[in-house]
Amino acid sequence: MTDCTAGEVEFSKLSRRKLQVNFGGGAVSSDGGLLLLREVDRRLGLTERMAGVLHDPRDPDLITHPLVDLLRQRVYGIVQGYEDLNDHERLREDVLLQSVLDRQQALGSAPTLCRMENRVLRAEMWALHREMVETFVASFEQAPEELVLDFDATDDPIHGKQEGRFFHGYYDCYCYLPLYVFCGEQLLVSYLRPSRIDGAKHAWAILALLVKRLRQAWPMVRIVLRADSGFCRHRMLGWCERHGVSYCVGLAQNTRLNAMTQAHRARLATQFATTQVKQREFTEFPYAAATWRTERRVIARLEYTDQGDNPRYIVTNLHREAAVLYDDLYCVRGEMENRIKEAQLGLFADRTSCHYFIANQFRLLLSSLAYILVERLRALALAGTEFARLQAGTLRAKILKIGAVIIRNTRRVRVLLSSAFPYQDIFRHAARALRSP
Repeated sequence: MTDCTAGEVEFSKLSRRKLQVNFGGGAVSSDGGLLLLREVDRRLGLTERMAGVLHDPRDPDLITHPLVDLLRQRVYGIVQGYEDLNDHERLREDVLLQSVLDRQQALGSAPTLCRMENRVLRAEMWALHREMVETFVASFEQAPEELVLDFDATDDPIHGKQEGRFFHGYYDCYCYLPLYVFCGEQLLVSYLRPSRIDGAKHAWAILALLVKRLRQAWPMVRIVLRADSGFCRHRMLGWCERHGVSYCVGLAQNTRLNAMTQAHRARLATQFATTQVKQREFTEFPYAAATWRTERRVIARLEYTDQGDNPRYIVTNLHREAAVLYDDLYCVRGEMENRIKEAQLGLFADRTSCHYFIANQFRLLLSSLAYILVERLRALALAGTEFARLQAGTLRAKILKIGAVIIRNTRRVRVLLSSAFPYQDIFRHAARALRSP
């Protein structure tokens, strides 16, 4: 008799019964949440528009895997937690992934996906960013009164001999230095840069392009630039003043600023020594650095605690109360750092291991598309639920990684999700929200 137990794994016995496992279960998937991703993508038209701006040099008569399918396969895989191309050697056989891509055969292999990543052109990166901004604009049903654009740079450590590899002294590693722009939780720009540059390089040009497009959509919108001291460049601030853009930007402390607040800080130190209670106050004054052509409003947040003196400074052209500007506007930019961490840790935006720089920029954009799908899933389908604020990794574990049995025939595809899935009500709520007009 033929031995049909090849590939079986033996586990410890359950009482007197054997416990055996194999991978012959058939059309079973661990990614039932792909159904929600497909609906979000269809509603946005995201991957279809993105594929439309990429060139495809392949002979149309010989193509087995259309470009849009390859793009969706890669982006959906990132959302579901598959960061490596090698994952797709088996994932391409997943019947549910095939079904949400409207395919009935194996999807693109790892080499096919690799070729897609490595044939992109620099000009196409700008086109993809343009589509990201258009997605942001389309997300508003009514013209917003104010948009706060958060600019920040972060390190993207690299461990090979990638093109554009440089050592960065501050981060103490070889890395790239991507520039991100968010508005609230929505991602507008993820621009990969080598690390041997000023952290604010190209930020001025990107701000100008964004302001131009946003004012085309909403001529009366008030735009605010918010960033840390790494973006406090006098030419950038001057451009904002000439073009009616507000700003609230960090200002690195220096001996001159500290001298101007010395009397206030000395008084706070005395009060703390007397009371042993944290002392905090705000002051403001006109200030001009040596390279500035004009004085600007500087707000100083002065604080003395058991850790000692801790002054912070911001420069702004907004006419609001100092404490409100610092606490309710500037400090809120810390939320952007959480979004960057979500993109890098939850959606593998730091997986830039291609040799060529442009291919790594494309990988960063693939993770950015995955982020947009996750953010829109939260906004469109999970608003008002306990999942509305979950980060990508937690959202994946709770509602996207669902066991599913797939039954396909010529008339329909049935997806049978796990009967023990604990968040069935939220899944149904999300599905109804995405299907509604």
